[in-house]
Amino acid sequence: MTRTVYVNGDYLPETEAKISIFDRGFLFADAVYEVTSVLNGKLIAFDGHAERLKRSLDELGMENPISTDDLLEVHRELVRLNDIDEGLIYLQISRGAASDRDFAFPDPDEVKPTVVLFTQSKPGLADTVKPMKVISIDDIRWGRRDIKTVQLLYPSMGKMMAKAAGADDAWMVENGYVTEGTSNNVYIVKDGKIITRALSNDILHGITRAAVLRYAQEAQMEVEERNFTIEEAQNADEAFFTSASAFVMPVVQIDDKVLGDGKPGRVALRLREIYLDESLKVAV
Repeated sequence: MTRTVYVNGDYLPETEAKISIFDRGFLFADAVYEVTSVLNGKLIAFDGHAERLKRSLDELGMENPISTDDLLEVHRELVRLNDIDEGLIYLQISRGAASDRDFAFPDPDEVKPTVVLFTQSKPGLADTVKPMKVISIDDIRWGRRDIKTVQLLYPSMGKMMAKAAGADDAWMVENGYVTEGTSNNVYIVKDGKIITRALSNDILHGITRAAVLRYAQEAQMEVEERNFTIEEAQNADEAFFTSASAFVMPVVQIDDKVLGDGKPGRVALRLREIYLDESLKVAV
């Protein structure tokens, strides 16, 4: 089935969708993105993703070309046109396409941003719980990881390093401390306490992260936001990561160290259950 996608105000078959070779998202990774999950045909945490999108655009001095209401309508229309019950909607906004390649930003009065959205159907998304194995790698990304840009080359390389090592993902380490996974926020659990790195420019301010920590505290779970090392993670009782596409996913091995009995931890599984239940209640 050919998907219907959205490009600059038009709904098109994916085979007919085109953008300029001079688009700055292509030439300079001068673009931001968001990924919103769809469960039961409804959008999960849409408002949070819309707010973070605005923040990313503001941090890069990029015009916001679409209102939140219009963006919601586009999301809903793509869900309808592509008959998505469970899956993802990917949104990317670039600074647009000037008439030629130039490091300097184009005049925003003359060059408008490029807006692209497409869907990915993922049947069984909410039911997929895979015990994950991760490796540790150096974090050599740029310093503004809090901005959700499309500069994803090194995270992609990290995924391939993990694959080559027979693992599922990589946790990045900077100055001795874990920052985040290649496409997720990360956590360890020790003596019932959930430990995760505090928000800063060093990590993405995850929408799922915020919700999971809120639900954890509402469930009387103890949360501590601080740095931790790979060694500490390897000696934790359990570990997990969160993202919009994976929700809460248990980690059972870090490098060559198996955590606990090698099975998904109780805290991670309970948080996943709470997150899905509560998110569906407010899905749009």
